[in-house]
Order: sequence, then C-alpha cells, then structure tokens
Amino acid sequence: MGAQGGYVGIVNGTVAKPYTRPYMVSVQEKEEHICGGFLVSESFVMTAVHCITWGEDLTVVVEEHDIEKQSSGTRIPVKYYHINPGYDFPRNDIALLQLTQGAKKSRSVEWISLPQKEQDIKAASVCSVAGWGATKTNGSASNVLLQADVVIMKRQQCQKLWRHFQISEKMLCASGKAGFCQGDSGGPLVYKKRAVGVVSFTEANNCDKPTQPNVYTKISGYLPWIKIVLKSVKY
Repeated sequence: MGAQGGYVGIVNGTVAKPYTRPYMVSVQEKEEHICGGFLVSESFVMTAVHCITWGEDLTVVVEEHDIEKQSSGTRIPVKYYHINPGYDFPRNDIALLQLTQGAKKSRSVEWISLPQKEQDIKAASVCSVAGWGATKTNGSASNVLLQADVVIMKRQQCQKLWRHFQISEKMLCASGKAGFCQGDSGGPLVYKKRAVGVVSFTEANNCDKPTQPNVYTKISGYLPWIKIVLKSVKY
C-alpha cells in the first residue's frame, strides 16, 4: 500500500454551513482548486508543501463556500512560498504562503489559532477536517465546503497499520467513518477551535474505505519555524 498526498474531498462528510469556517481558503492554480489551506494571520495561509508546483503561480480564495461560483470569494495572489526546510515527502509536509496583501477580517474571513506549545493530541479525541476535495476515490471535487469529524489514533497503532511508512513524532493519525481525499490536502485538522494538523497523506487510491489511517502534519512540532516566518513580515 502506498501513500498518496497528491491532491488529497472529504468522504462521508456533511456540507459546512456557509462561513462557519472563516479561516478556510481554496488554494488555486490557474484559477482551479488544487488544495485546501487556512489563514493563520492576515498575511499567511498554511498548507501542505506537496500542493506547491515549482514555476506555477498560486492564488488563494478567501470567504469562499461554493468554489464553482468564482465571484463568491476574494482572490489574493501568493507573494512568497515558505517551505519547511526539512521537507521530504511525506516528512515535514508544511508550508506557509505569504500573501501579496493582507486578508481583511470580517464575518466570513478570520484566521484560526495555532497551538501554544508542542504537544500531542490524546488518542480518541474528536477533531474535525474540512475541504472541497473529492467525495470518493478518483471522484470530482466538491463545489461546496464539506466537513467531517475524525478520531485521533495512537501513533503506535497507526505505525502498525502503515507498516513500512515511518509515522514520525511530527505526524498525527486519525480514523473514523469519514476522512479526506484528493483535493483536501493542506486543509486543517481542528481541535477545540485550534488548527493542530495539516492534511498530508492517505492510502493511495482508496479514500472510501481505507485500511490505513489518514495522516496529518502535527503543527505544534513546527512552532519555532512558524514563528520565525510569521515575524518576517514588516508592515
């Protein structure tokens, strides 16, 4: 069984009420949705590194719900790509996209809080994930934002199921009746209103009934790097 980051929608999810997740953004290439992302400040979107293609310009769309209605959101170009220096997929799959202009806070635009310190999320904790990705293996992307609850799994158990793939201390695993699929990569794993993970990879070609848990990059493992990047912007 291989791992698929690719452009990994939410399977067995429900439609999110418009603007209940004001931090969510659609990361787009040539005005087509490729990945999720989320605002962590007015000038930065967090996403997965594997969403970035060298030489391709990305834009992000904020205050988006239905990505088919291109007029529904505000498009902001990406100015700089801050890729974690240790990236070697699937390890350290975390990036910050610096926007050309700050997103304006409103009822439908808001950044999400990050963890205060490095820590794991306890097994059996219920988190949520959201995205515009496919709703089944090799399906088409969802026009509307979908969300689902997932359950954190012990890392040792996750490692047994992934066998030859090393599940590091900087990864979180989650399972349940729902999960992510192509197009959800880069979106947030949310626990108690904080983003604790970034959608990274799942079992290749099997979003519907995966035998291996979904894997997320653990945000709290990267706080020093995140703080350095966020402080790099001077107004």
